[in-house]
Amino acid sequence: MHAAPPLESEDASSGSTTPTPRKRDLRRVDIHPDFWYPIAWSPEVKRGKTHGTTFGGDPIVLFRTEAGVVHALEDRCAHRQVPLHMGVVEGDGIRCGYHGWTYDCSGKCTDVPYLGKERLPNGVRSYPCREEQGLIFIFPGDAAKAADVPFPRLGSVADPKYKTRRFGREVACHYSFMHENLMDMNHQFLHRRQMGQMRARSLGRRKGDDWVEVDYTFAREAGRQPIGEALVFKQRRTASTEQAKDVMTIRTQYPYQNLKIVSGSGTLVMELWICYIPLDKEQRTNRTFGLLSIRKPGWPVLLDLAWPALVWFTERIFKEDREIVEREQLAHDRQGADWNHEVFPVINDLRALLVECGAPPVRLVDRRFALLPQTAAATE
Repeated sequence: MHAAPPLESEDASSGSTTPTPRKRDLRRVDIHPDFWYPIAWSPEVKRGKTHGTTFGGDPIVLFRTEAGVVHALEDRCAHRQVPLHMGVVEGDGIRCGYHGWTYDCSGKCTDVPYLGKERLPNGVRSYPCREEQGLIFIFPGDAAKAADVPFPRLGSVADPKYKTRRFGREVACHYSFMHENLMDMNHQFLHRRQMGQMRARSLGRRKGDDWVEVDYTFAREAGRQPIGEALVFKQRRTASTEQAKDVMTIRTQYPYQNLKIVSGSGTLVMELWICYIPLDKEQRTNRTFGLLSIRKPGWPVLLDLAWPALVWFTERIFKEDREIVEREQLAHDRQGADWNHEVFPVINDLRALLVECGAPPVRLVDRRFALLPQTAAATE
């Protein structure tokens, strides 16, 4: 019979049974809503069309006006609760496809075809929304804070010296598994078929109130350099001493992640900006939004010609990562708790950061009010 790990409230060394505060299970910590999050790619929201999506289980409709401006509302009509993304865009608003109730970009109900203008009902929630570098962001938390929360720097995507690949998939795991997977480069054995046998060496870690970062160098111990790696560094390499000059820095600046590779000559050859968006209420499925920027060579057309090979290489790596973190989630679900025995210091720092910066626990009284209709909650 498999023995369960000891409870965190038990002091095994002293035999004491005195209760101690139980740590939060990281895999049950919701992402904090008071940040700017990407929830769609720009091409997904056509001019004059709607697009339905979710954030942490909350349905959201994006719609683009004929003028090209994107707005975000909760994806439900206040009348019969049917999704607004089934409706049509009219001017700067959206009309429900059921009874024709119309909402403007602020969520205010502006028209009920069979009701007088002086008797219009309440509207629906709107979200601060902005479009940057091919991504549509919303601020799902307290809208009053949106103007004061810094918008993320999106890597090198705006720098003309770099060519950027936009990628992302749905992954069936809690967002924290994604943070750990990217930051812990000791998992290179997983990618041995794509990368050869690589050995990562941690140079040191740093942390602050809302960030953690670590530096790595790498050495190839067996196998050939993959073409994708050669495209990044613009050269074929065989000597591990050459590879060890390159430094990879990975940083979680809550809630985003950034990866940079600086060559031995001091050139930033690759930068990745990435964010993981919880889709369901339990936050056990996320959608990844990534911007991978590669520095162009002297003849940029060479990178263009090689781009399909780079896309193939990065897709293979991401597929292996996705499969392994989904297995981690399944293990957590079977065990019913986080049994991880983490020994890598930077990952322990990261886990503490994700708990500290994540959404606070919801109290029972908060849950009761959250289930009430907005008008009823306001009058109690």
